[in-house]
Amino acid sequence: MTSLRLLRFLLKSSRGVVLSMMLAGIASGLFSVAVVALVSRALQMGANMPFYLIAGFVLVVVGKIGTGLAAQLLLTRFSQGTILDLSITLVEKILKAPLRSVEQHGSARILSTLTDDVGAVSWAVQSLPRLATNAAVVVGCAIYLAWLSWQMFLVGFVVTAIGAVVYKLMYTRAFKVIRESRESRTRVLEHFRTLTSGFKELKMHRARREEFVDGELRPAANEYRRTNLAANKHYSLVDAWLQCLLYSLIGLLLFAVPTIRQLPMETLTGYVFAILYMMTPLWAVISTMPSVAQGQVALGKIEELGISLDAQATDRSDTAFNAAALPAQRPVVVEMKQVIFSYADNASSEHDFTLGPIDFRLQSGELVFVVGGNGSGKSTFVKILAGLYPPQRGELLLDGAQVAEWNTEQYRETFSVVFADFHLFERLLGLHGTALTANAERYLQLLQIEHKVTLRDRKYSTTDLSTGQRKRLALVTAYLEDRPVYVFDEWAADQDPEYKQIFYSKLLPDLRARGKAVVVITHDDRYFHLGDRVVKLEEGRIVSTDTVTTLADRSDPHIAAVAR
Repeated sequence: MTSLRLLRFLLKSSRGVVLSMMLAGIASGLFSVAVVALVSRALQMGANMPFYLIAGFVLVVVGKIGTGLAAQLLLTRFSQGTILDLSITLVEKILKAPLRSVEQHGSARILSTLTDDVGAVSWAVQSLPRLATNAAVVVGCAIYLAWLSWQMFLVGFVVTAIGAVVYKLMYTRAFKVIRESRESRTRVLEHFRTLTSGFKELKMHRARREEFVDGELRPAANEYRRTNLAANKHYSLVDAWLQCLLYSLIGLLLFAVPTIRQLPMETLTGYVFAILYMMTPLWAVISTMPSVAQGQVALGKIEELGISLDAQATDRSDTAFNAAALPAQRPVVVEMKQVIFSYADNASSEHDFTLGPIDFRLQSGELVFVVGGNGSGKSTFVKILAGLYPPQRGELLLDGAQVAEWNTEQYRETFSVVFADFHLFERLLGLHGTALTANAERYLQLLQIEHKVTLRDRKYSTTDLSTGQRKRLALVTAYLEDRPVYVFDEWAADQDPEYKQIFYSKLLPDLRARGKAVVVITHDDRYFHLGDRVVKLEEGRIVSTDTVTTLADRSDPHIAAVAR
């Protein structure tokens, strides 16, 4: 059941702590009820108050304060650890999921889950001890009322049962609206991401900027506002309904019941006093329910994301895999045989891009240039070659062995890739060695950014650089990885001619001389003579594979290579 999802999650996380926390909260609530009973008894006895009543009052108050404090301390200990574990577990699931799966979920949804949903679960967890305490007060008061007069309790039970049915209907509607609000929040985050990633384009075009705000962001924000207001309206109506129910019950006891059945004044006074005392914890329970409901919705979103990512997870050999055991200088042969990959959910769709069938071979000591126009499939080719997309048909081979689910991680560790949309980490994560700093300084000098960036404790002094400088720094990181296969996706596109010359004339030949296999996605045809082959892609297929000698012997309208 959805209503029990949060409790099941907590019990699964730490059954002992959760039960202790809940029991402490319930005990605190029961002690509160005992205080009500003792106060009511003391008012009835007046000045003739026995000593045991005073001693009992002191003991009950100490018990209430002690159990309340225990519940709060247990909550603090439990909530911090549980939410941290939840966040880390979700991050690990995301990192183990296939790239295509993460892309399909979208960064906005994942970010919303990691921030809003985890925060909502945290807030719901922190509300549980208060919920348990106040619910115990309400239940305890109900038991006390039954002890005073079971006949009046039956009348109150019938009225309450009717009210509970209406409450359930209203709460179900509110819960549905909360789910709608959560989806609206994700759409708003998507537009916020567009704002940051497309800021320059929005600044350059007034009509685009105005339509973005008025036509996309504002409607999404208004929808988020509408669903939030609707949820709050439903909970306000629930609150008003329960107030009406309680006051009707008090009025019934004060004015209707005495006309039917004569009751002792002590019983009637105890009833009214207990009901009035119940109102505060009851409102507390009601005010806690939105947080708990939001936490349940958020936990459902987290579980949905986790389950869907788990269902497609491929990196299942991580724990047994040791990347350090792979020799960086080993010769390798990478092959694609009749590889096909389609972005369509249905492979027969005619409207989605399909790469393949592709036959491609790469071995150590080779430098291969891959060319093609926009939309020809170069980026998809790189992702399949690097093991980020699994072929839907055909085979991907490493040294003659097929790359499958169990060894995909090992296959990827063979590659060092600088993607066109690369991310630059400030720290050299996963890289160690006594010569690391010295090698980094050498590459920084070679690429002429040593005056901008230094390395200390495996951390770059800054990454706040121009696009070209950031690409050079990403190249430094790739060189330090020292892997058998290197792939560069449009690396030279943002470089000055001086650095292009260094890249093509020094760095790439050096990698080949060191026995590395190198693939370069590029349009710089004036450097093709430095490579071994030029592979041309069109509409997802390899249409030509030319050696440098072939390029020198004939004129190609698309590849004007100059053999020097």
